[in-house]
Amino acid sequence: MQGLRSFCVQKDNSLSGTERLCWDNGRNTVFTSVREKQRSNQPKPAPCSTACLVALALLDCFCEAQYGIQKPSTPQKPSPQYPQQEKQNFGKPLDWKYPEEVKPAVKPEGPFEQRNPVAARTVAVDCREQSAYVEVQKDLFAIGQFINPADLTIGNCAVTGEDRVAQVLIFEFALQDCGSQLTLTDDSLIYSYTVNYNPQALGTSPVVRTNPAAVIVECYYPRRHNVSSLPLEPVWVPYSSVKISEEFLYFSLTLLTEDFLYARPSYQYFLGETINVEASVSQYFHVPLRVFVDQCVATLSPDSSSQPSYALITDGCVIDALLTGSRSRFLSRTSDDKLQFQLDVFRFEGIDSGTFYITCSLRAAPVDVGIDASHRACSYSSGWTEANGFNSVCGSCEPVGVPLPPANPGPGTGPGTGIGTGTGTGNVFEWQGEVRLGPFQIGEKAIA
Repeated sequence: MQGLRSFCVQKDNSLSGTERLCWDNGRNTVFTSVREKQRSNQPKPAPCSTACLVALALLDCFCEAQYGIQKPSTPQKPSPQYPQQEKQNFGKPLDWKYPEEVKPAVKPEGPFEQRNPVAARTVAVDCREQSAYVEVQKDLFAIGQFINPADLTIGNCAVTGEDRVAQVLIFEFALQDCGSQLTLTDDSLIYSYTVNYNPQALGTSPVVRTNPAAVIVECYYPRRHNVSSLPLEPVWVPYSSVKISEEFLYFSLTLLTEDFLYARPSYQYFLGETINVEASVSQYFHVPLRVFVDQCVATLSPDSSSQPSYALITDGCVIDALLTGSRSRFLSRTSDDKLQFQLDVFRFEGIDSGTFYITCSLRAAPVDVGIDASHRACSYSSGWTEANGFNSVCGSCEPVGVPLPPANPGPGTGPGTGIGTGTGTGNVFEWQGEVRLGPFQIGEKAIA
């Protein structure tokens, strides 16, 4: 009866035929239907009373109630299980980022001029009759940095002594020792030695504070002697003249800035500019000396005798100004051991490189030697003038440029410096040296 919604009961009626009584549980109604009339000769079933229908209806209600009690309940959805710890939600996402790099403030650039270091004069030699005595200052480069004596040698000879008071290292050896090289000239025997400095790393560090260097020292001995049996006539010579004749001097040419205050580090010039040069002599313990520029010649190569060449100064006269009308001149002398002069920038015709060298012959004489035709510094500008004010000695200046004559001075020690040897007779001793500058690089000025 479970799930029974309707049922029907059939009964036969002799009068109306087959009759069906149906119960619709959903609508709680009873309806009848008649199918057909039975034959009269068939037996008639017993009549069903209304009580039977009521009983059937009550039975259906009872079954419906039983079905409702036994009907399974609707399954419930399980409640969601939340974990004990959840990610905390801050709402607005974080927008943090690395801060921008802070750039340091840039310092403004001030005036700057590159200055060339001045060559140090820290090696001296005393040429004796059978030996040479060399002194080397421990501050070899004049930078306040003492060298290690073990790094200094002359040929294969090490340091033989040290003067701790004067801070000098001493070498003393025979003329033929320590890798000496003998050179013969018409008048002299020349012994040459090389002072080698090869710095090693400081302690266990891989650095050095100085650079390797090599300095050549020379001893000159005359080859010609008087071997006559005739008696020699003594000539009185002051002791100071004897001492200075045994030594040599250092000459130098230095490029200067436009204001003549600093050394100019560059050889680059342009047409229309002037080359400012200072000639000087280092006199040390000599009597006071005055320096002169006898000759200056420009060449395309370091060889002063090469061609083409152009003489700028001849016999102490700036003939370049007379020949070309340039501004080349000697400046008024402010110190006896220095002489400054200017040269107008130029180029050799037909030479595109614009490169040349200037070689000058310098002379040093004691200041007690007067200004004359052999000791002068003359410039031309609508007339000849002398740097010391003795204009009358410039009368013999000639407007003819000649190349630099063959030099008898000592060898140069590098661009811009030279060694001069003493020459002369009687009581007059002079020193000469040849100094070279360059290579100059000459450029053209552009026109807007």
